Amino acid sequence: MKQIPLAIGPEPLPTFENFLTGANAAALSHLAALVSPAAPVYLWGPAGCGKTHLLRALVARSQAAGQTVGWFDATDAQPWVLAPEWALVVIDRCERLDAQAQHAAFALFIEAATHGVQVAAAGRVPPVDLPLRDDLRTRLAWGHVFALEPLSEAETRAALRREGDHRGIFLSDEVMDHLLTRFPRDLAHLMGLLDRLDEFALAKARRITVPLLRQMLAEEGTEPARDEVRSA
Repeated sequence: MKQIPLAIGPEPLPTFENFLTGANAAALSHLAALVSPAAPVYLWGPAGCGKTHLLRALVARSQAAGQTVGWFDATDAQPWVLAPEWALVVIDRCERLDAQAQHAAFALFIEAATHGVQVAAAGRVPPVDLPLRDDLRTRLAWGHVFALEPLSEAETRAALRREGDHRGIFLSDEVMDHLLTRFPRDLAHLMGLLDRLDEFALAKARRITVPLLRQMLAEEGTEPARDEVRSA
């Protein structure tokens, strides 16, 4: 009989307080102190550097204050319409906006400015390098632009250790080294991997080791090549 892991409960919502700052103190400080409506904010950086976390934290604070928010992703269907009661509009993954979405995003910027609605956006590259129409790039670059950096190896290791302690599991140095040298150093990816590994260990009634990690990945069909080394 297979042991079924107990549900630990939902992961904590992204907030400014639980954001792992690293080298991104300026962006965190600006957003935490933001009084809307203000100039637009654009966050850019590689996957896993915390862009979406900070956007969600900004949304959570607005909602906690009784405000309503509109969130648009590059893959969302059209049309994009600004609701009159919104206090904040978020546009995520700007580098993936197609022609229609670019038109919709530009219209949102114009409406938001007209009605005093705060705009926050994010993408993987700075505004000047976005493959977008010129007028939209100009809007994204007009306000406060922050480049976010991924956590260092030491900071990522500390974050994984803290999460392991929170879950009551021991992550040996061998397991940590395996995670940090064979997988993308994207904290969201690593946390998801740790979540699956925790459940797998509970189901197998075994402690977390590198062989157990490899067994899980082999069963999932996601084990990386043995000679593949990933870095940030």
